[in-house]
Amino acid sequence: MITTFGRIVRPPEKRRSPEWVLVHGVIGAQTKTAVSNASTDGLLAEFGTWEAVAEVPVEELEARLKRQTFPSVAAKRLKDCLNAIVAERGAVDLRHLGNLPLEDALVWLEQLPGVARKNSAGVMNASTFNRKAMVIDGHHRRIMQRMGIVPAKADTAKTYNELMPILPEEWSAEDMDEHHLLLKKLGQTLCRPRSPDCANCFARADCKTGQAFN
Repeated sequence: MITTFGRIVRPPEKRRSPEWVLVHGVIGAQTKTAVSNASTDGLLAEFGTWEAVAEVPVEELEARLKRQTFPSVAAKRLKDCLNAIVAERGAVDLRHLGNLPLEDALVWLEQLPGVARKNSAGVMNASTFNRKAMVIDGHHRRIMQRMGIVPAKADTAKTYNELMPILPEEWSAEDMDEHHLLLKKLGQTLCRPRSPDCANCFARADCKTGQAFN
C-alpha cells in the first residue's frame, strides 16, 4: 500500500486530546472527516470546555451540528455522552484511561452513549494516548471482508477482535494508525463500496474477492 499511496503518517502535533477524539467520533457518523473536525473545533471554540458543551440544550447543539449527516442524532448522543462522563468522573476528563489496561479502557468507553468499538479504539490510538488499538472504519471492515480475513457479515467489534491477534508483534501504535489510514485510502479509491476496481488493485492476488474477479 505504501508503494501505491505513499506514507500516511499522523504527526505527533496533530494528535488531539482523548476528549476531542471522543466527541469527534460521537458526532461523526457517516460524515466527512473535515466536516466533523470543523464541528468539533467549533464547539470547543464557542463554549470553551466540554463541560460547558454538556450544558447546552440539545436543540442548540443540533443547530451547531447542522453540517453533520445526522445532526439531531449527533446532538443527542453528544449531550448524553458528555453528561454520562460528568456524572461518572465529575468532569469531561479521560486521563484515567491512560492508566487502565487497554481492554478495560475500551469497555469503559463503550458504556458511554453513542460509543462503539471504532470510536473507543480511536480514542486510545489516534489521540495523545497513542496506544496499540486498531481503528476499524467502514472502509477497513469492508476490505477485510472482501479479502476473506473476517466473515462477510463481521461487524466492527468482531473485525477488531479477529485482526488484533494477527497483527505483527513489532507494530507500534503509530504503525496501526498508518495501517488504518492506508486501508481507508484504499477503500476510498480502489476498493469502493460499489464497483470495486479489482482489475487495477495491487492487493488482488491476496484478496478472495479479487481472485474471483474475471
